[in-house]
Amino acid sequence: MNAAREIMASAGTCALITLDQQGRSRVRVMDPFLPESDFTVWFGTNPKSRKVDQIKKDPRVTLYYFDKSASGYVMIHGIAQIVNDPIEKEKRWKAEWEAFYPNKPDGYLLIKVSPEWMEVISSAHSIVGDPLTWEPPVVLFESKK
Repeated sequence: MNAAREIMASAGTCALITLDQQGRSRVRVMDPFLPESDFTVWFGTNPKSRKVDQIKKDPRVTLYYFDKSASGYVMIHGIAQIVNDPIEKEKRWKAEWEAFYPNKPDGYLLIKVSPEWMEVISSAHSIVGDPLTWEPPVVLFESKK
């Protein structure tokens, strides 16, 4: 788990993958907050963005963090939810976002991703896939329901 946290912190950005109405993957680079202790990940976004509608229709998402220094990665599969709570929005704000969200109360939402399972590869931490199938190690998370 420490290897995954290190990769997620050093990556800086990650890919957020959603599904559109036709079931096609849609990928975009995001500026996530560091993962919480249970690997919940938060993002800020524009409420009018396509990803918001896609998550409302199908909350299954994938996050992909790439460790370019050691060719490792963390991939989290989880369930996303849109959060418009003013207290949560204030807690999860980056000053450098001012220009992107000039109307913060109405023009800024949060995406909360609760992990279901995670894959990790890190040669720097000797975490490698199966030698025959290359299948990576998987971490399962308990359901938060």
